[in-house]
Amino acid sequence: MFDVAPTELLLVAVVALVVIGPKDLPNAMRFVGRWVAKAQGVARHFRSGIDEMVRQAELEEMERKWAAENERIMREHPVEPDPSVREPVMESLPAPAPHVQEAPAGAVPIDAGRAAADPAEPRA
Repeated sequence: MFDVAPTELLLVAVVALVVIGPKDLPNAMRFVGRWVAKAQGVARHFRSGIDEMVRQAELEEMERKWAAENERIMREHPVEPDPSVREPVMESLPAPAPHVQEAPAGAVPIDAGRAAADPAEPRA
């Protein structure tokens, strides 16, 4: 877009050095650098906004196409319910049993007040 040859850049640098002077040239270059960075930030923000709008438009178009294609497929191949497959009726199912864990035969309840050093040691 902006094609700047090295000779043109050198000419601009010499003119800036003569017009601004060597004392104020670093401040001027810093000012120009900040301005260019802000301009690039604005351009980047604008470009990302445009890209997001394009993505949203493409997504909406794809969703419309998918919906139309799905509708066409459903019209061409209707799904008929299979009479041999019945949905379960919740009232006919047995109620779940409460979760109770039975202790194995011969198990001895653990005494919370005393810890056994040897599990094979008989209790009194």
